[in-house]
Amino acid sequence: MKRTQFLLMTAAVAVLMVSVALFTACEKEEETKKDGTEQTDNTPKGDESKQLDKENDKQGEIPQGYVDLGLPSGTYWKEQSESGFYDYDSAVAQFGDELPTKEQLEELKESCEWQWTGSGYKVTGPNGNFITMPAAGYCNCNGVKYKVGSRGYYWSSTPNVSGGAWDLGFDLDQVGMSSDNRCYGLSVWLVQD
Repeated sequence: MKRTQFLLMTAAVAVLMVSVALFTACEKEEETKKDGTEQTDNTPKGDESKQLDKENDKQGEIPQGYVDLGLPSGTYWKEQSESGFYDYDSAVAQFGDELPTKEQLEELKESCEWQWTGSGYKVTGPNGNFITMPAAGYCNCNGVKYKVGSRGYYWSSTPNVSGGAWDLGFDLDQVGMSSDNRCYGLSVWLVQD
């Protein structure tokens, strides 16, 4: 529902922006005709127009509480993780399409600079914006916490063929993708496209 409302609001803003641009262009055209000077057409042509449309579509639509890291996919990452640990099925049920896919986590891993802070990573995107991912640890299937402060694990929405699910995991020495048992309690970081 939130995504639908967001898309409708984005479409309304785009229509409004186009209307204002057309009104302004028409007003300038009228002024040019009134004073008798030669009229020039400054309307963008072809690909130039498409590029302007893309730039206008992206302006002002970063959802509140999210960060644009400048990733190629245009994915926005929430400013902070959700509190607590979630088994995979609970995370999917509660957060749905706001959970990052395996591909989005891989893009985060590959496209960003990762700097260990002593208790997690500062993850800086190509545009210089960043998020800080804590090393919150994880819970085993019995709810016992492990590796708090030294490792972090974040669910993706992507199950794997062996019955587990993909997650991004890290410690002081490495950041990588792994597949874990769905009953594990891992952290959750939300995204929006």
